[in-house]
Amino acid sequence: MKFVGLFILLLPGIAAAQAALDELAWAYAITPAEEAPAPAPVDDGTLYTVPGSDRSFTLDAIRNRFGPADWFPGDHPSMPPVVAHGREAAGIMACSLCHYPNGKGRPENAGVAGLTEGYFIQQLHDFRDGLRGSAETRKTNTGLMIAFAHAMTDDEIAAAAKYFSSMPWTPWIEVVETDTVPKTRIQGGMYLRLDGPDAGTEPLGARIVESPNDAEATERLRNPRSGFTAYVPVGAVARGAALVATGGGKTTQCAVCHGADLDGLALVPTLRGRSPSYIARQLYDFQQGTRHGVWAPLMQGVVANLDAGDMIDLAAYLASLPPQAD
Repeated sequence: MKFVGLFILLLPGIAAAQAALDELAWAYAITPAEEAPAPAPVDDGTLYTVPGSDRSFTLDAIRNRFGPADWFPGDHPSMPPVVAHGREAAGIMACSLCHYPNGKGRPENAGVAGLTEGYFIQQLHDFRDGLRGSAETRKTNTGLMIAFAHAMTDDEIAAAAKYFSSMPWTPWIEVVETDTVPKTRIQGGMYLRLDGPDAGTEPLGARIVESPNDAEATERLRNPRSGFTAYVPVGAVARGAALVATGGGKTTQCAVCHGADLDGLALVPTLRGRSPSYIARQLYDFQQGTRHGVWAPLMQGVVANLDAGDMIDLAAYLASLPPQAD
């Protein structure tokens, strides 16, 4: 009976957490259970190209988990083996498959270019040591990162950190305030615009829709030069700016830890121009206690009183900031 009573006491907290997760479902972009994921297109041997590249690849080469296509080798330094190929014998997929050779990443994962070596290494150690998870248990690539981190050697972690930290973060996401957005479907953790008779617009509501500027270039061809647009509620950027600058009586000024220009300090990451989907997920994950790394105790206090609307506003503002010049 004691366990029953304890469960009853916990119910309000469980319900509140689920309600908050429902409000932030847009940030995790999980394909609805009633919708079957779209099947991967079959490779029929066609060679594809992208503008500005002199290379051509088949679909299987583009999406090869252990050596994906590199459309623009001149855009980045020489990739270490773990970034270019992973290590198939250990089940480690190439970092460049999901995060791209230039480290820009996509909304379903993370942009990792321009992070400091120390922060990058710390995050992989957190994944490996069970200190970093997702509040949304259906976020499958979090589980993949945990598995990769477990299998990676310290040398591989260091090589990936040195590589991605060597490239500056440059503009990648355009933030647009709006009341309506193009209709989309969720696939692979992204919002892809609908075409044909299903196309049109719909109310944005209380969410952010971060969508590829060219769905074909991003989803099928994995073009690392094809960026994203984040549609955010009208007024979100200004509200987020006020929260960042003053705390609004609900939180701490972000500059205290992330620096006056929000470009990070030591193991505290930069926030400028990053994916709003990613930022919102991390705020919620900290709030729900699924991140336990070095700075997690500080962040848990920072996010304790934020609601879903606050997280939308913060993510919108931070994503709108231009990256600092290298």
